[in-house]
Amino acid sequence: MIECEEYCHASDLKKERLYFATGYGLIQCVKALMSYEDEDLLAGIQHTKHGNHIAQLHRKKQPYRISRLAGLVLPSFSTSGVDWIRSMTPVERHAELTYAESLFEKAILGIVYSGDWLALVTEILNMRSLFNIYRQLGRYIDAEDAGGHSNVIDVHFRSGVYLGVGLSHLILSLMPSKILSIVELFGYHGDRQYGLDLLQKAGGWQKGNKEPGVDAASEGVRRPICDMALLIFHLVASSVTFDGVDVKMAENILEWNLKRYPNGVFFLFGAGRLALIHSQPRRAIDYYTRAMEAQKQYRNLHHISHWEIALAHLSLWDLDASLKYWELLEAEATWSKAIYSYGLAVCLLESADALEAQVKEESDATAASKEEPAARRERAMVLMAKVPGLRQRIAGKSIPLEKLVARKARRYAHDTRHRPVLSALELAYLFLGIAHAPREVLVRKMLPEVWAAERKLGLDSIMATEKAKEVGLETANSSSDLEDRAREYGKGYWDDVVLARFLEGVCLRYVAYPDPDAIVEDVAPDNDVPNAAEKARAAFADVFKYGPRIELDHHLVYHAHYELGRLLACMGDINGARTQFDLVLSGRHLEVNAAGRKGRYSMEKALMMRTHAAMEALDKQRL
Repeated sequence: MIECEEYCHASDLKKERLYFATGYGLIQCVKALMSYEDEDLLAGIQHTKHGNHIAQLHRKKQPYRISRLAGLVLPSFSTSGVDWIRSMTPVERHAELTYAESLFEKAILGIVYSGDWLALVTEILNMRSLFNIYRQLGRYIDAEDAGGHSNVIDVHFRSGVYLGVGLSHLILSLMPSKILSIVELFGYHGDRQYGLDLLQKAGGWQKGNKEPGVDAASEGVRRPICDMALLIFHLVASSVTFDGVDVKMAENILEWNLKRYPNGVFFLFGAGRLALIHSQPRRAIDYYTRAMEAQKQYRNLHHISHWEIALAHLSLWDLDASLKYWELLEAEATWSKAIYSYGLAVCLLESADALEAQVKEESDATAASKEEPAARRERAMVLMAKVPGLRQRIAGKSIPLEKLVARKARRYAHDTRHRPVLSALELAYLFLGIAHAPREVLVRKMLPEVWAAERKLGLDSIMATEKAKEVGLETANSSSDLEDRAREYGKGYWDDVVLARFLEGVCLRYVAYPDPDAIVEDVAPDNDVPNAAEKARAAFADVFKYGPRIELDHHLVYHAHYELGRLLACMGDINGARTQFDLVLSGRHLEVNAAGRKGRYSMEKALMMRTHAAMEALDKQRL
């Protein structure tokens, strides 16, 4: 991007030409969103406003009011039809396009910078304008192409319209149903497949074809951005939706672009994300490392790699390696200090336990190594105390994940009797680290971690009791054993019990049924768990059984219904899966106590979105 900035300065120092002004504004917008620093956001807003102003100067002038009134009767006078766009010069059409693009950039930056509802409402009104412009431009291309592909329209304008209209439909199709119902009142709707088709059209991509229909010599200038938008949908948005996702197409797009741009940072990011979806975190780490080595100018781009590598190491359950990247994020990155600090803290705590066990086994351990576990725990507690004060607000709303980690950090910071239970593995679950874990890691590392936590909570006795009952043996009352342990343990016991059983259920579910796009390489018998699916169901049943005893983590019950639904879908029980999803979507209070019936539970909207997507995908066998 530095070369792009220098080229813009050298070619048009005052930024008075249409594409230099709007292009420079786009660069500043990307830089601002990478850094999240106030000065960068303000600079981005200033430059996108300037680009928007230059585009406005080049747009076709609106007719006088009398002519606009006549347009209500005579289409030839209308400013909202195809004839109006057709009457423009090529420069005016490009100005119309870049005006909409800079309006979108300015809206995004305004929402992020202001962080209040007034800014959100203002920018939504701006988005209405850009949606209308894109809709007009799209209709113009459709009209020109009515008799076949029109050569009158240049490829750069065409690729820009495909990008704008395609993204508009995608964004609207991803909106929650409540917001979408309001948007539809204004005449807007999102057709996801139509949006994807338009983005594919820019590069000539067809399902099943490894090569595009549009080569590099005849592409529009926005074609690479269309390819990036497709990659973001298929590889990133696929974590919250299933409809329209085509990982194989994303793989073809990546292969072609990496041949063309072997050191292209954004395509290397995409390759890393694809490797994670294939449950190959080691390969993902290689791609993200290459992305860091490919450019040194923008440290903020390195933070994307740091984030993904930290999560990939969680998928490998290598806490010390993950810890290194959480430290870099906590020290340098600005997107979410609360999450970075919490991620660093939980890795410090759990790695301290492993280090302490290792030191005990070493007869020649030094004094420094013996003190290291305690030093890590002390540092973790300092970080936990800071987390609640690091939360941010966007458009006047708190970030749900930051609210969750702040609440958990408060509990851990004040609970001096007990160390956090499975906090790093819970974080891995939230960021799909368990879903992306190789089977070997699930069986040999993650599940033993869960079982060790269950033993500390006294759950091994209840498991033994229930196993004995299965074969007809009489044993002590396991429920009373747990009640005794709960009284001894104190506050938060049942939250920890439910968390342990929930995470065991999730791990076993992925052992039994890896995601459809996962490449399962370690299929040896010792990387399996007999009857994993049934054991996962039993674990989720315990979540529902002990759910009413939870004090704070009521969200686990709702997530357990979602995960059980996905498990049942994999087992072929479509009706059972639909029942579980219906429970989540019903909005009713499930297996929780009176405290859990007050207000919303953590991550509710995100879970609702994922459950809606899962319900839509039930009959498509995408679960």
